[in-house]
Amino acid sequence: MNHDDLRLWSKRAADWAHDYHTNLRDRPVRAQTSPGATAAKLPTTPPEQPEDPAQIFADFAAIVPDAMTHWQHPRFFAYFPANASPASMLAEQLANAMAAQCMLWQTSPAATEIEQVMVQWLARALGLADRFSGTIHDSATTCTLSAILTMRDRATGWDSLQDGLSGGPRLRIYASAQTHSSVDKAVRLAGIGQNNLVKVATGPDHGMDPAALDAAILADIAAGHVPAGVVLCLGGTAIGAIDPIDQCIRIAKAHNLTTHVDAAWAGSAMICPEFRDLWAGIDAADSIVFNPHKWLGIQFDCAVQFLADPAPQIRSLGARPDYLQTPDQDEVINFNEWTVPLGRRFRALKIWFTLRAYGLEGLRAMIRNHVAWVAELAETLRAMPDIQIMTEPRLALFTFQYAPAGSDGDALTARLLQMINDDGRLYLTQTTVDGRFVIRMTAGAFDCIREDVMMVATVLRDLIPRL
Repeated sequence: MNHDDLRLWSKRAADWAHDYHTNLRDRPVRAQTSPGATAAKLPTTPPEQPEDPAQIFADFAAIVPDAMTHWQHPRFFAYFPANASPASMLAEQLANAMAAQCMLWQTSPAATEIEQVMVQWLARALGLADRFSGTIHDSATTCTLSAILTMRDRATGWDSLQDGLSGGPRLRIYASAQTHSSVDKAVRLAGIGQNNLVKVATGPDHGMDPAALDAAILADIAAGHVPAGVVLCLGGTAIGAIDPIDQCIRIAKAHNLTTHVDAAWAGSAMICPEFRDLWAGIDAADSIVFNPHKWLGIQFDCAVQFLADPAPQIRSLGARPDYLQTPDQDEVINFNEWTVPLGRRFRALKIWFTLRAYGLEGLRAMIRNHVAWVAELAETLRAMPDIQIMTEPRLALFTFQYAPAGSDGDALTARLLQMINDDGRLYLTQTTVDGRFVIRMTAGAFDCIREDVMMVATVLRDLIPRL
């Protein structure tokens, strides 16, 4: 395949994409396949000679789409969305065509400077203080790892950069049980260890108990351990839990601890001023992550980390050997020093395209609709026999259980979830609330409409009689 072929097949791919999205509602949301079925359709050895692009494209169309779970489906209500607007897709095509490795300013001046401006645009859109700068990572997991690596090194007086953690004090990180598992992963990868991640007790609303946080820190100090940092949660994955950001940050600051706020999902909603009370006190945070790819139509992967002061993170993650110097230039920003990978993609381009194509008001309208429709659905389900709303809507997320009197609600709800996903009209996932098996419902697809959300009630009415 050469560039002339690429021009032809790019147009064919665009036509295929248009048809795919036009007819997406007609497809089952979750992949209707079994493990190994797709691999069995592929040859066991690579081709020795070039193959016809027409055959390659035909094989894609025959094998791939029906074996995919369709994340852009308007009734994808599982996990959190990874939505993608048409403007974002267009930007990715252009970024892919240039195929730049944006590790340094000199390897990608436009990518570096557009990233700087886009981070500022997003900070203003979320109502954050002017003091925040930041960078774009692949996912919130990497953002959180970067923050915890910085907490580690700051707590050791930066000795860990040269000497590691061997023989040093036990470092402690604090988070609630509702915090994402990426925090657990980060403390392991940072060498701090799972047993040094302190899961702080939560209150009745499932947010971190500030008094319990203070007590945990004091207990560790008394035991000779070294508190290193606090990770707070805005919109936890399981049930949308929200820590009292203001109170917890004040306690962390009283102990001279760095704070990182995981707002991967809910952060997008902060473009709507009426929701910002949920993260009151956020301007005192040291690090914040949110994923525009979850709820702003900027396709995966795109996670933004805001930093009140980037210097400590650059000290932890930066490395500048001779071959990465920029000779004869005044000091410039090289974002590879702010992140774990050296190699970087041109992710800022899709932010630029999306914010311009829809405007903040267009994106606010989408989020407000999702929140309103999910609240309406929760009330509809609450009125249905034997359905119990287990956690109330937090933005566009709630949980429910089907539990007729005298039944095993956990078992019935698990069977119901399996039936829902086998049916194909919806895709939902599960979690536990106070030890009970529940179904999560969250809306966020870019092309979702009210009828898609209310389809949940229709499917439940159809399937519950068959339990």
